Amino acid sequence: MRSTPHILVINGTKVRRPVFLLGSPHSGADVLARAVKRSAGFHLTAGRPSVLRLVYAYARRPSIATGSGVGAARVLRDAYAEAWQITPGGCLACSGECRALAGLPPAPPRAAAGPPAAPGRPAEEPCVEPRGVERFADATPDLLYSADVLLDAFPDAQLVQVIRDGRDVVAEMLADDGCLGWFRPGLSNLDEVFPNPFLGVEDLGERRRWPDAALAVKCALRWRGSVRLSARLRAQTPEDQLFTVRFEDLAASPGRVARDVSEYLGTPLSPGVLAGLVRPGEPADPSAPERRVGIWRDRLTPRQVAQVERVAGNELGRLGYRLGD
Repeated sequence: MRSTPHILVINGTKVRRPVFLLGSPHSGADVLARAVKRSAGFHLTAGRPSVLRLVYAYARRPSIATGSGVGAARVLRDAYAEAWQITPGGCLACSGECRALAGLPPAPPRAAAGPPAAPGRPAEEPCVEPRGVERFADATPDLLYSADVLLDAFPDAQLVQVIRDGRDVVAEMLADDGCLGWFRPGLSNLDEVFPNPFLGVEDLGERRRWPDAALAVKCALRWRGSVRLSARLRAQTPEDQLFTVRFEDLAASPGRVARDVSEYLGTPLSPGVLAGLVRPGEPADPSAPERRVGIWRDRLTPRQVAQVERVAGNELGRLGYRLGD
């Protein structure tokens, strides 16, 4: 049973129907997050420390959330009460990814004045004007693993999840030291948590082979686990609280996706923002990960493709991705 509604007020605005962006690592959820963050009326955060600590605690040890009942939801709600505050200098404490979503440069060192965060606006000013905020949102990485807690904390929440071809996801994960870091022996917690939704290890055979498994296999397990979790979430969440976007549709028809998401949220998103962030060809931002469909063809070896399809072939097929294509 979901918890009863709780009134949360941020900068004088009641938090109603908060929006949470979900997906596997490199699913493309950050692309939608940029569009939401740059749309009028929204205040979106990503990776604020108070939230990030809880997200990874719940993701890596699900028993922390399930064993504490409503306590986990209360703690997460309190974390958002802090993270969503709009204060002078608040953006300077934001993660690099959150600032990037807003189109801001990295925060200058605290000891230095630094350049303006945006033309005509001092770095210490927030990225959004509090008086214009009507909706709150968050796109913290790996938020997918806290979806149940989010719905307990905010019973009227709207979730948007992004699904992407697992082979493209693996190709980007293999180039991301942050993603690969979770596989290090000191961080891989299979001895304490099994089955392990975060690592995607579900049976004894996978657990036994894990230490010697290739990185492509480990990445494929993480993607497979995330899409299985997404499927379970779809089955147990009312339709008006969960909307699924396919990354490939973002690349092919950003205007249509913007309209569909806008209709779901009840708040307009700018189709021009999405069109500028995702292109079927070259990436819009040279410093960002490649936003192309089918990058696995160029970046995965035949052996890695076979490994990914062997681990996650059923899920790829179920989602409509052709194997060996």
